[in-house]
Amino acid sequence: MANTTFGVEEEFLLVDPASGAPVPQNRVVAEHAAEAGVDLQLELTSCQVETASEVVDNVADLRANLLRLRRVSVEAAERAGAQLLAAGLPPTLPEAFPVTDTPRYRDIGERFGMIAHEQGICGCHVHVAVPDRDTAIRVSNRLRPWLPLLLGLTANSAIYRNADTGHASWRSVLWARWPSAGPPPQFDSADEYDAAVALLVRTGAMRDDGMVYWDVRPSAHFPTVEVRVADVPATVDETVLFAALVRGCVLTALDDEAKDEPRLPLAPFALKAAYWKAARDGLDGDGIDFESHEAVPATELLGRLVERVRPALEDVGDYGFVTAGLEEVVARGNGATRQRRAWARRHDIRDVLAEIAAATCEGVR
Repeated sequence: MANTTFGVEEEFLLVDPASGAPVPQNRVVAEHAAEAGVDLQLELTSCQVETASEVVDNVADLRANLLRLRRVSVEAAERAGAQLLAAGLPPTLPEAFPVTDTPRYRDIGERFGMIAHEQGICGCHVHVAVPDRDTAIRVSNRLRPWLPLLLGLTANSAIYRNADTGHASWRSVLWARWPSAGPPPQFDSADEYDAAVALLVRTGAMRDDGMVYWDVRPSAHFPTVEVRVADVPATVDETVLFAALVRGCVLTALDDEAKDEPRLPLAPFALKAAYWKAARDGLDGDGIDFESHEAVPATELLGRLVERVRPALEDVGDYGFVTAGLEEVVARGNGATRQRRAWARRHDIRDVLAEIAAATCEGVR
């Protein structure tokens, strides 16, 4: 376990520094970043860019890598007259989200209409190495009960369209409109997974297999399991915490598979309810205990999760890091909590934008 590698992708918004309105500058920002040696990916809408970390085996290297990527991205955005924001959604009222001008993205925009054109959604994806695709499927099955807790931990999209949405992660609510998004079904094998994907493509519910948006999936390009449930966290330290916890969950699932441990029965309605609770309350309310089907404070459930995966965290040297990081986030509030705190002061969107901008750059420079 000690050498298990992982990596992170973070999506960011590009906004006008004065108004906070999304700006279609991703190509220009990517060109500036390339001059500094960073390859930014273009997302569906032209007000977004994505970074991808190196593959690493420890949290210190991951943190250093993510700090550099954010620093270069922030500076590239500034050169383009824009501001980089780590938030699940733009807090202001956008006029539109222009689709990035590539054949694939234009086709997605035409096929899916306002689902695509109202996008502007920024998430965070963690890849953890696994032996093969069948193992990735079995690990995904075991991760499903923990996905709502990971969503609540990273919630960072409470303010949208100049209003408090009433949800800590409004991103996850909007994201669920895609026919291939949300928690994945349970699959018995990679062949069954591939058949499901083929059906979705064949029937037009997806354009191609690049639109498998499930919150955990076998990567299409790497020997990894990819956890995609999170809003992009507000700070680098919160992203590293999320990634370390995800790796601990994956390693625990691998160990449970090796021991043939039984999986926790998971009713679809209970999982859907837990998702909604996590999206609405984040860290500030209750989650659902899948064993008792009772409401339990989300922070208590997260503490239980950390203890559940403690052997894996200790094996890779992350237990102290994760417990300290979780204590910090609970005490300070995650991105959604801090957005709402800023909004509540004066109901002035400028306060929210300032909070997000400061968090995006925390530790970066």
